[in-house]
Amino acid sequence: MEKAAEQNLIDPAHKKNFDFIDAIRCLAMIGIVMEHSVYNGTYIFEGFPPKHMLYICLIQISKFGTIAFFVLAGFLLGDKFTSYSSWQYFKRRLSSTFMPWLIWSLVLLVAILAQRYIALHKSGDEFHFVPELISKIELVYLYTNYWFIINFMFCIAILLCFKKYLYSFWLGFSLLVFSLIYSINVYFEWFIPSHTIAIFGFIFYLWLGAICNHYWNQLEQFFRKTNILIFVCLFLITFIWAVFDIARLMNARSVDPYNTLRLSNIFYSLATLALLLKIRNFNFTKIIKPRQTTFGIYLIHYIFVVSLLPEIFRPFHLVPFQEMSVPFMLLYIFIRFIIVYGLSLATIWLLNKTKLRWIVAL
Repeated sequence: MEKAAEQNLIDPAHKKNFDFIDAIRCLAMIGIVMEHSVYNGTYIFEGFPPKHMLYICLIQISKFGTIAFFVLAGFLLGDKFTSYSSWQYFKRRLSSTFMPWLIWSLVLLVAILAQRYIALHKSGDEFHFVPELISKIELVYLYTNYWFIINFMFCIAILLCFKKYLYSFWLGFSLLVFSLIYSINVYFEWFIPSHTIAIFGFIFYLWLGAICNHYWNQLEQFFRKTNILIFVCLFLITFIWAVFDIARLMNARSVDPYNTLRLSNIFYSLATLALLLKIRNFNFTKIIKPRQTTFGIYLIHYIFVVSLLPEIFRPFHLVPFQEMSVPFMLLYIFIRFIIVYGLSLATIWLLNKTKLRWIVAL
């Protein structure tokens, strides 16, 4: 019985038939991997020629993943907040995610330290271990995808502190205010605007997911009755807004013009999520087995992006990304994505056949 309870905690969709949520989480993860596969730098183009706008569009179209993940996680976790004591829930949640996250983040840390050591050795410069270690720890845990788990557990802890008021719209409004402070700061830069250190910036979206779960019957009726063209139009309008918002921030030499918490990207992410909830039927994702693979792909894929892709393409002596022709650029991005996603998925499937399957949170 204890084992069954733990399974339901780790996998809330197991108890209710929310398979479509797993499918959408799979698509959100594909978006995150795509974004990391496309990205080759921020200010790498001069002006805004068609090639640069295409590059921006490719990044933006996959930019819904992070906010969607918080909303969907809140949806799946919503009723569990009230089914367990705060400490019991947090302890179980932490035990299922912390060790896999720690192991893979340490793998990335070692990999980038090794890369740095080799680069300095080739150039004849001295490698100072302690300063390099401190610098790379900051990089891995604040500015790579591994920030997500730290932020996610913090968000859960905050909501558990207020679980008595979980379905209070006043709580939601307060959390929205915190999130909007970060969003507005993207444009004014009162403090460092990186979304990866916006520790209070994403709690609202976890709360929003819990609210969606709470009122799902009403929401489901809304999605069924509303014409899909409305969702498509909202998707297109917010996408165009988000693309030109990036361009405007670039003109202003923003520190982080692709910031996830841009107002335009928030509306785009929610519009995309609404469209996916309207469509709902993504049976092809069953091949990937998203319930067993999604979190593992998140943990593993960035290691391949940072450590493996440069080594794979280094022998080919490719021209700089911004100088590639459009067809070659698209082919290059597609190959990068296939390598990263394919290897991540293969790694998880292989680990799933061994006693080490727990390190991908299965």
